[in-house]
Order: sequence, then C-alpha cells, then structure tokens
Amino acid sequence: MKRVLILESNEAFAKELAAHFAEKGYEIVGVTGDGEEGIKLMEGAPATVVMSLLLKSCDGFTVMERARAAGKKADFIVLGNFSDDKIIGRAIALGARYYLMKPVSAELVEERVAEISEETIPKAEKYERRRAGSLDERISNIFISIGIPPHIKGYGYLREGIKMAVNDPHIINNVTKGLYPIIGEKFQTTASKVERAIRHAIEVAWNRGRVEAVNAIFGARVYIGTEKPTNSEFIALVADKLILESMV
Repeated sequence: MKRVLILESNEAFAKELAAHFAEKGYEIVGVTGDGEEGIKLMEGAPATVVMSLLLKSCDGFTVMERARAAGKKADFIVLGNFSDDKIIGRAIALGARYYLMKPVSAELVEERVAEISEETIPKAEKYERRRAGSLDERISNIFISIGIPPHIKGYGYLREGIKMAVNDPHIINNVTKGLYPIIGEKFQTTASKVERAIRHAIEVAWNRGRVEAVNAIFGARVYIGTEKPTNSEFIALVADKLILESMV
C-alpha cells in the first residue's frame, strides 16, 4: 500500500488532504502541523511526505535538512505560498520532488504523489505511468529552456494542455470549448482563468527574451523579435514536436 505523511499547518486543508488520500487507498502515516512531530513520524518504512514550508516548531526546510542528515528515505512534495526562485531552488536542492504553489487542490497533490510512488503496479499501468512521466519530463525540460517558471499557475495548465494535444491532436481546434474547460475542471477553476494563465506563462517566456531559445527548441526560426504565438499555436507547436520525437 502507498504510504503518505501529511505535514500541513492549515488544519482544514490537512483534513481535506487526508480524506482525499484515504479515499484513494493510501495509508496515512500521520497528519500534523508540527515539524518536530513530523520528523518523528518519518521513522519506519519510507513514505511520500506532503509538506508545507510553514510549520510549527521547525519549518519545512529544517525538516528536509534533518531528514537527510539522519539518512531517512522519503520523497518530499513541498507546498508553498512563495514564488521566489531562491526559495523554490532551495526546496528542490534539499530533495523536494515537486514544489506546488498554494492554493492547490488535493487531487493535484495526490496525482504528484502517485507519480513518484514506489508501489508495485501491473506492467500495463506501469508502462502508461512511465510514458506519462516521460512526457511530463520532456515538457518540463522545454519550459525550463524557454524560461517558463514552475511556480506560476499557467505552468501546470499549459503542461496539461500540451499533454492533451499529444494524446488527441484534434483538440487544438477547439481550445475554447474543449481544452480550457477540461483543464479548468481538473484544476477546479474556470476556463477563462485557464486561458489567461496560459497566455501569461507564454508572455513570461517572451518577456525574458528567450525567443532564440524557442527557435532552437523547434529547430527553425519560428518567431522574430517580440512576435509571440497564441495559446493554441504554442500548444500545437510543442505537441507536434513531442509527437514527432516519439516516432523517431
């Protein structure tokens, strides 16, 4: 059985997470908003730790530092309210597998835990998970190259949209009534907010002057100067690239 430890100082959200994980069949090792208590609960078989940076007694950074110093084996998914690159970088350096910006849904947190779970699963399901994980990794590498930061909401929405377009290229012809509402439902938000967040993510990359990096990714001079693609154009370009790579 998959095991998860929840370290969250927001009592209501901690209960929401625990209920969702229990419903999905996880063994809940413990639920606490106290960092010191969380370290003690990490004894025994390895578990995935879903942890807020803001905790009582000691913060999330200290929990990860002490866990590593004690040789405790655990995968951390960090939940934070901070978008500062230094804070995110420090969390990743200390062993966080994911840094998720609050507010975040319990469903999305569980999906990330499932991705790094060490539970033995059937070969067919394992293949699909590896395929999905590999696709996530390839998309993330593209985002890193062109300067889309992981802490903005559009990052997750855009990644989900690209994955949908890879699995069903025709959906790109119906982003307003098809792609955006599906993403919105998954992330518990509206289609219009999804559209705006994706547009913002693309604008961030262009504002950072990464046009040449974008052209390098696609192997051609697709864009010049401040010219930037629409949401659907960008999603289609990345999806097409990933589809073609998988055929090689």
